[in-house]
Amino acid sequence: MSRTTRLSSSLLRAAAVTGVAALTLTACGSGSGSGSTSSGSGKVKVGLITKTDTNPFFVKMKEGAERAAKENGAQLSTAAGKFDGDNAGQVTAIENMVAAGVKGILITPSDSKAIVPAIQKARAKGVLVIALDTPTEPESAVDALFATDNLKAGQLIGEYAKAAMKGKTAKIAALDLAPGVSVGVQRHNGFLKGFGATDKDVVCAQDTGGDQAKGQTAMENCLQKSPDINVVYTINEPAALGAYTALKAKGREKDVLIVSVDGGCTGTQAVKDGKIAATSQQYPLKMASEGVKAVVTYAKDGKKASGYTDTGVTLITDKAQDGVTSKGTAFGLENCWG
Repeated sequence: MSRTTRLSSSLLRAAAVTGVAALTLTACGSGSGSGSTSSGSGKVKVGLITKTDTNPFFVKMKEGAERAAKENGAQLSTAAGKFDGDNAGQVTAIENMVAAGVKGILITPSDSKAIVPAIQKARAKGVLVIALDTPTEPESAVDALFATDNLKAGQLIGEYAKAAMKGKTAKIAALDLAPGVSVGVQRHNGFLKGFGATDKDVVCAQDTGGDQAKGQTAMENCLQKSPDINVVYTINEPAALGAYTALKAKGREKDVLIVSVDGGCTGTQAVKDGKIAATSQQYPLKMASEGVKAVVTYAKDGKKASGYTDTGVTLITDKAQDGVTSKGTAFGLENCWG
């Protein structure tokens, strides 16, 4: 999770107000429009705010939202901050979208706690707010959550790693996301639960921000600390590929088990190539498309989506283990993103 929108067109008011980040805001409806959320078309206006404009996960999420907007006759506006963790940028995006008259906002929170006041202000003005992928803290700060069960995603790769070790003593490295991000905490805890381990069993833990270069550095640091590491849990596949690079440089790539979460196309190919043993695949397109449909329903009949909707997760590996349900990379590559 760890999971870290592609944006186009015009730059909105510079973030001099926040002093932190500028955002881009794009409007489209049934394949049209640019520059503003207000077109006077009478279409239901839906906003999508993601963490960044670079991660393939959010690219696919935007594609899902665009497709659903076109199918349901809605007008979609999208925005993202400059980097993962840009809470100020997401706050600005919420304010801009509310001012432009959106009926609902779909958001992947960069900071699950810090974004809550801005969400509360939007909801107080009658805007339906749905979290995608990453829950807020508290989860009740939004009307609904459409997301992978990240605890389950972590648990699946934990169970797989435990079975694959076949009773050997594990020396675990955890390449995590960042402090305060719920998706990272859930995946980490899920992995430990599935493996039957605790944080005391982790010989090295490093934050990577879900970044490949940082993943490589983290793995290098862990190998210096504990050269006998033989299991590597990673928050996402870029971090996993960074770990693989570091391990390969030490000639350890074949005797260390790497497991991950996300199921992007690059990561799934890495499973096929034997660089990653297994990954838990999630489905961002479904999260966004279901979110758009929920906003349209709310606009038409006032029915609000509520609670948690699990958008699914599948363990992908070509080296199946007894007692652990999985599918091969052929399925994974057919259903991957990015």
